Amino acid sequence: MQKERPLSPHLQVYRPQLTSMLSILHRGTGIFLALGTPLLVYWLVTIAAGPAAYAELQECLSHWFAKLVLFGWTFALFYHLCNGIRHLFWDSGKGYEIEVVYKSGWTVLATSIVLTLITFYLALSGGSA
Repeated sequence: MQKERPLSPHLQVYRPQLTSMLSILHRGTGIFLALGTPLLVYWLVTIAAGPAAYAELQECLSHWFAKLVLFGWTFALFYHLCNGIRHLFWDSGKGYEIEVVYKSGWTVLATSIVLTLITFYLALSGGSA
């Protein structure tokens, strides 16, 4: 008797690997960046509109949930940037060895986290280190 098997591989067949998770995260951060871009544009518009409009937006952005969203958006920005640089190396034919793929993946993840934490530390301390 022949077993019923899926016709193509999917998440129920294979266990997640670093490479697949980073690929999914890259796509997710791209979507999150696109969804957050209108807020960035609105922030720039309030700067141009004057101190009253800017102060009003800053008050909204001081809420804990807004800070959480901004933290996530900042991580998405740095992750997408760092992983994009990694992809540029791949486009040139470099870094395809499995050890390099894993090392560069962990490096992208760690760098993104560190840059996000530095950015928020500087933002919360008023920009002075």
